[in-house]
Amino acid sequence: MNIVLGVTGSIAAHKAIDLASQLTHAGHRVHVVLTADAQRFVTPLSFKTLTRQPVITDLYDEEEGWKPTHIRLADEADLLLIAPATANCLAKLAHGLADDALTCIALALRPEARVLIAPAMNGKMWLHPATQANVALLESRGVQWVGPGEGMLSCGYEGLGRLAPIEEILREVGVLPD
Repeated sequence: MNIVLGVTGSIAAHKAIDLASQLTHAGHRVHVVLTADAQRFVTPLSFKTLTRQPVITDLYDEEEGWKPTHIRLADEADLLLIAPATANCLAKLAHGLADDALTCIALALRPEARVLIAPAMNGKMWLHPATQANVALLESRGVQWVGPGEGMLSCGYEGLGRLAPIEEILREVGVLPD
């Protein structure tokens, strides 16, 4: 399976390195797309080494050939997995904003591709009516969710908003049995 793994700017971004590694070891072709904010938490080198694929960090990153990379990835993807997904990313996806490589891929994604989102954010942000409206809108378009989980958050609060455990995300992808 061709998987585009979108990683957004959350402290949970470091967990996406393990996720990318496990997806690759399971035999999937994983193309990682890091938002600018994600790069404040993780670097492309880890993902490139583990997936053995170039990492997209900018809308204008180009490989060989004539087709823009974000369009090629959108055409080839069987699954767009965004883990972790911030409230900002959810808002952009819900409202069709395409101002970076990840959101352009999401907007250009072929209709047969599956979209799975693993949110991670402060609990008040997750429960905010605007975020919940964005979640409902994305669900109405067929987006699937894994998490968020409950527990200690990086902001010091206890509650809902943690990135789902990697094993749970892998089960939702179909890598691990239920």
